[in-house]
Amino acid sequence: MRPIDECPCGSGAPFGTCCLALHRGESQAGTAEQLMRARYSAYAVGDLDYVWRTWHPRTRPDALTPADGLTWTGLEIVDTVDGQPGDQGGEVEFRALYRQGQRTGTLHERSRFAVRAGRWHYVDGGMFD
Repeated sequence: MRPIDECPCGSGAPFGTCCLALHRGESQAGTAEQLMRARYSAYAVGDLDYVWRTWHPRTRPDALTPADGLTWTGLEIVDTVDGQPGDQGGEVEFRALYRQGQRTGTLHERSRFAVRAGRWHYVDGGMFD
């Protein structure tokens, strides 16, 4: 993982007091959006172990591999539906900006999350064109 100061999730907080605590297992995401932000940050810093651990066992792949030359450059939360403390599910629509070589792009997705064993997990997502 590369060292960074500001959290990639866009909160404006230092990484060490924001998503890093989740990545290290020192705290748990309290909402679907918080897990979405922490997963984005994990992708951004190359912590695919956290991404895999927070993927619902029913839908997660056997393994994750990093995309060569891909750099995540920004996150915008577009919409949330449910996903609050006490909910059993929720959805987060987001746009994640990236750079790969000389090309830039946007991943636009609506992700579904569910609570399993008292913790939020990513279930799956549908991409927009």
